[in-house]
Amino acid sequence: MLKKQVYVDRASPVPVYYQLKEALKEQIESGVYKPHERLPSERELEEAYRISRMTARRALEELEAEGYIYRAQGRGSFVAEPKIRQGLLWLTSFTEDMKERGMCAGARVLEVRVLKDEKVARRLKVDPDEEFVKLQRLRTADGEPMALEVSFLRRKLCPGLEEYDFNDRSLYKTLEEFGLHLGRAEQTVEAKVADDFEAELLGVKPGTPLLSMERVTYLADGQTPIEYVRSLYRGDRYKLFVELKRR
Repeated sequence: MLKKQVYVDRASPVPVYYQLKEALKEQIESGVYKPHERLPSERELEEAYRISRMTARRALEELEAEGYIYRAQGRGSFVAEPKIRQGLLWLTSFTEDMKERGMCAGARVLEVRVLKDEKVARRLKVDPDEEFVKLQRLRTADGEPMALEVSFLRRKLCPGLEEYDFNDRSLYKTLEEFGLHLGRAEQTVEAKVADDFEAELLGVKPGTPLLSMERVTYLADGQTPIEYVRSLYRGDRYKLFVELKRR
């Protein structure tokens, strides 16, 4: 059902589908449409705005790709849960982030083993013959897949780490049990799209936007590297936040 008519300027150089998408997005963000509420159908949009069915469909498809709505076969389009706002100023674990939001963090271990890896050694600037504990997990929040994470930990600093069961166990809390306290990290973020393997694990369609993060984590002295981690976060469920100040 159409709750609030929006203005579409047919003389504008901005395509009609894009105007409609942005208008619906603004209504979702302002609360006109609530999470899990049904949006107008393609037919309803077509009739309300006197546009083609293809134009209406494209607007809804792009809203879905951006994570604002989800579509149920035979039922229509519904407003998705708000995206998780992830700050970039503090070194926190996934478990801590979810707990702060009142969500239950979970994990499913995909792989854990001891290995040597020259690329990881270069990233951490350590001896190429050093051993690492590789821990790959699917991270969930309230049971929903959120991120695919693979961590490489320096085994000499936490011997026996590979013996722990990290299904639903915090890695950083476990490191503290070894007397290892984290101090800082260097992190990069870039965009990518989900391949078939990533899409299947994360419960999204291939080609869905993802946030790809790489991080080197250091101990409290700020100099000793302990971890190299690569994470893929669902772009439809996450947005990044950072406060910027003028120089």
